[in-house]
Amino acid sequence: MSVQTSSNRPLPQANLHIATEAPEADSRIRSAPRPGQDPYPTRLSEPLDLPWLNRREPVVKGEEADGPLSAAQLDTFERQGFIFEPDFLKGEELEALRHELNALLARDDFRARDFAITEPQGNEIRSLFAVHYLSRVFSRLANDERLVGRARQILGGEPYVHQSRINYKPGFEGKGFNWHSDFETWHAEDGMPAMHAVSASIVLTDNHTFNGPLMLVPGSHRVFVPCLGETPEDHHRQSLKTQEFGVPSRQALRELIDRHGIEAPTGAAGGLLLFDCNTLHGSNANMSPDPRSNAFFVYNRRDNRCVEPYAATKRRPRFLAHEPDEGWSPDG
Repeated sequence: MSVQTSSNRPLPQANLHIATEAPEADSRIRSAPRPGQDPYPTRLSEPLDLPWLNRREPVVKGEEADGPLSAAQLDTFERQGFIFEPDFLKGEELEALRHELNALLARDDFRARDFAITEPQGNEIRSLFAVHYLSRVFSRLANDERLVGRARQILGGEPYVHQSRINYKPGFEGKGFNWHSDFETWHAEDGMPAMHAVSASIVLTDNHTFNGPLMLVPGSHRVFVPCLGETPEDHHRQSLKTQEFGVPSRQALRELIDRHGIEAPTGAAGGLLLFDCNTLHGSNANMSPDPRSNAFFVYNRRDNRCVEPYAATKRRPRFLAHEPDEGWSPDG
């Protein structure tokens, strides 16, 4: 694995009210929610007194004996909010996935469907959602014990697929993704109650410095950054192309990045990136001729199934947020 890291700039003298170890709420945050209130308020009309709230849930809920990840890997995930495993898949298994990826992206009948998101200025597919329902090949991968076992170990309970998708960033044309926490969106718009979810991203094309690899802020998973602005109606139609709501403030990003830096795992196709649902991440545009693609599965703990959204008038469509054991179909 190659990791691109921002320089470790010295911290400013002002206090950064951030929890680095304990998940308890910081008593200095006067706007922290009272018992019975939503512990992760977001899409606010006015900012809170401080730029973030402390995370309530443990990061790693399982033990080394519970699954395939070593104690060292679990410690890294606990500390950074992500781990990268190069060469997770290779050979014929990887080639079969790449072949299936190309076949799905070539489906012209998908382009006008709501589960297929095209580039903001163009007709190339940017994301294809519910892919484990669209493809038997990706369904097998989503239910592969190598992935499910890792999710179960981190989450400390039985997982289900909350969301699946293929992300594709074409050469020269692929746009970036703004900094965000997935949990902020899933909490606000899908009704995910707590931080009991983990994302598994399998790199299907080589990731290098110039084709817009995923960037993460290590340690950012330990705090929740509330965002400003009321969620627009049917926000997903715009946010999946260009996200404007649910984006952290520049103040919060600057302070967190000053403290923790930025890392961008890069490497050959077949690597696996596991990251916590609350880890801040984003990506630049693809400035190279090489496309960047990955298969993406979100595992949510079954006892953390979604309820009514916390900051939206209605839940997003089912292709974005599945229920346990449901049988979604693109034809309804």
